Amino acid sequence: MKPVRFALVGGGPGAFIGPVHRLAAELDRELSLVAGAFSSDASRSREAGERFGIASDRAYPTMEAMLKAEAMRPDGIEMVAIATPNHLHFAQARAALEAGLGVMSDKPATATLAEARALAEVIERTGGHYGLTFTYTGYPMIREARARIAAGEIGRVRKVMVEYLQGWLAQPVEAAGNKQAAWRVDPAKAGVGGCIGDIGVHAFNLAEFVVGDTIAAINADLAAVVADRQLDDDATVLLRFAGGARGLLAASQIATGERNNLRLRVYGEKGSIAWSHEACDRLVITGADSCDWTIWAGSADVGEHCRMASRLPAGHPEGYFEAFANLYRDFARSLRGETTGLLPGSAEGLRSMAFVETAVAGNGAGWKELLS
Repeated sequence: MKPVRFALVGGGPGAFIGPVHRLAAELDRELSLVAGAFSSDASRSREAGERFGIASDRAYPTMEAMLKAEAMRPDGIEMVAIATPNHLHFAQARAALEAGLGVMSDKPATATLAEARALAEVIERTGGHYGLTFTYTGYPMIREARARIAAGEIGRVRKVMVEYLQGWLAQPVEAAGNKQAAWRVDPAKAGVGGCIGDIGVHAFNLAEFVVGDTIAAINADLAAVVADRQLDDDATVLLRFAGGARGLLAASQIATGERNNLRLRVYGEKGSIAWSHEACDRLVITGADSCDWTIWAGSADVGEHCRMASRLPAGHPEGYFEAFANLYRDFARSLRGETTGLLPGSAEGLRSMAFVETAVAGNGAGWKELLS
């Protein structure tokens, strides 16, 4: 079985997420990076190609040039991975899909809900394969939590608490030339949401994925805490799920001292399940008698989807790269006609953008119905 040949758009010198896409995609050798348009600067694109070990004639100055040239090659690309700022996602995904290529995109799917709806139409019209890197759905114990809740292990879900706290934007680092911060606080590049669109969508997606229910209404309180920011850097959102559960989502990038603190707690009639990104290889399950037990990734106690997402025995930590790689492996196999039903795609893209725009438009205005 030959690896799927893919190209990376974005991920040039100084980027964080582009190299993550590349390393994760190639972890299981089911995909192979063979080309790319790594930067809008032609020289920087060539530099990135050299670092990635790409043939010099396949490090392109633009995505348009790449699609045209690769279509002429017998060994041309079969899919495109998008790792660019949000405002570029829609046009790039549409171009790749209309060229007959699969697309794996960094989240959020697009910069606006209107674009997400247009993208869904393109996906339906072309019949193309499309995936989103909502990374945390790739963690083995997140998939285990989803399966246990679906099986009724904690009973009917009553309460959901999800928080994603970072502190790297607690100061105006964008003014000091921080490239990763600069585009995230710029509405022209990030879209209508700041923190809510950058990490809030991860928390939103994680809650729906694990609980197996949709969020029907939200009550949002967003703020730009750091002076002169145009987009929110802190968000607190009350949640109402379609099935009756209540919840709270907290996302912040001005939580001084926090690194990447993502936590999820789900409370049911008979027990609860808790997961933390900082201890991502385990689930803590609490029964109605308040007794705790811990389930470990790679152990004999987990289900099929968790086993498939683990590469090492219990006690050998796996983390971010491996979770990212699980999404790419799911995508590669979907191209071959296999499916796990766990890969985020167009529907999740629409849901997440509806969440962002509803939160921004309804900020401080009480409960708003969430429609995608």
